[in-house]
Amino acid sequence: MAGFEDLDVWKRAVEMSASIYLETKSLRDFGFRDQVTRAGLSIPSNIAEGMERSTVSDQCRFLDYARGSCGEVRTQVIVGMKAGFINESNGRHWQQESKELSAMIQGLIKSIRRREE
Repeated sequence: MAGFEDLDVWKRAVEMSASIYLETKSLRDFGFRDQVTRAGLSIPSNIAEGMERSTVSDQCRFLDYARGSCGEVRTQVIVGMKAGFINESNGRHWQQESKELSAMIQGLIKSIRRREE
């Protein structure tokens, strides 16, 4: 299997994370900014960590953490939009992207489990 750097899901997660950092860098609510950027960073980080693990159960566990972070990002984006921290266009994009990343990660988990059978 290719390295995690070759996975489209990892590349897209990196792009979303960087976008969240860039778009929230001037936000004065440091607690919110810290939370949403950490959740966004957690997605590609956990994909990378999972893919570097040697057992299927470890790989899937970290990929599942990444999926959880997708839900966390979606929730924080919704709150951020309602609070006026995140503009509608970025918010909708990040919501959709996090849903697609979650589905891609689930597909990766299924693929890894099938290899073990």
